[in-house]
Amino acid sequence: MIHKDRQGGVGGCHGIPSSMSLHRQHSKLPPKEMFNDIMYIVGGWTQEDPSCPVEQFYPLENEWKNMASMTNHRGNVAVCGLYGKIYTVGGSDGITYKSNVDRYDPQTNIWSNDVTPLSSPRSGVCLVEMDGYLYALGGYDGMVCTNTVERYNPKMNSWTKQAPMLSRRCGAAAAVMEGQLYVIGGSDGDVPMNTVERFNPLDGIWYVCPPMLTARENAGCCVYLGRLFVTGGRDDLNLELSAAEKFDPDALRWTPVKHMRCKRNNVSLMVFNGLLLAVGGSDGVTNLKTIEVYNHESNTWRHFGSMKTKHPGGHVAMLNTKHGYSL
Repeated sequence: MIHKDRQGGVGGCHGIPSSMSLHRQHSKLPPKEMFNDIMYIVGGWTQEDPSCPVEQFYPLENEWKNMASMTNHRGNVAVCGLYGKIYTVGGSDGITYKSNVDRYDPQTNIWSNDVTPLSSPRSGVCLVEMDGYLYALGGYDGMVCTNTVERYNPKMNSWTKQAPMLSRRCGAAAAVMEGQLYVIGGSDGDVPMNTVERFNPLDGIWYVCPPMLTARENAGCCVYLGRLFVTGGRDDLNLELSAAEKFDPDALRWTPVKHMRCKRNNVSLMVFNGLLLAVGGSDGVTNLKTIEVYNHESNTWRHFGSMKTKHPGGHVAMLNTKHGYSL
């Protein structure tokens, strides 16, 4: 599915291959499945630079463009897309922990703060969309990591408590695969974890899954080609990771994947128009603007472009134009 040329030229200083270039690389994909994804990088906060910028990638022009910055400036915030809007949940300003939930409308380029907050303040929340709801999982409330799970109903503008996770987690990763919600790694407040659990929304029960090969927090995670991929993060020695692995739900087994080219803590991992991308993160020395793409046929990563600015602790939100957004 991905072109084998590892050099992978980048058109423009702050871009990734153009829409036509992507089309050539994905000639095996049906046209109706092409170029529906919209990618935003949201946030990036430090006490020295609390600007919380937002960028959107424009494939046709092959560049990133600045959008309206987050209005409630805070770091360690969770980000997720739902029904054509982007939600930011929780976080901390370095002094207090937040329960705020804000919503960004790409059509108007405006942030709204009329979304019901979480039941309690916490940062390092894991946020994922499943079945038209947002699930907020765990996080650190200023004293302990929690196993709290809340579900947001956009029609009712309300959060409801769900069955708590089996483990307390902050900085965990999550993805939905085959109708199940997987939560991976994170920290229990003392050390990063390699444990994995999954939630079945049909019976409302959490189940233990095989652990990862590597304990990690702040990792990137998504589903690609029927497998659960996890990359980067930080390990129990407090070292940034380039290591990657994938989970086969049929074999119930984790296997190694080729390391990324860069160490990436707080990396965003997502599928963008059929490509598996690792975006941003920190290598322990600097916050990265670069993007890597994974070639599953050769099990290799290559450079794929750069964002316009650095986003320390920021995360990617994906929207899709082929889905209806009316509630």
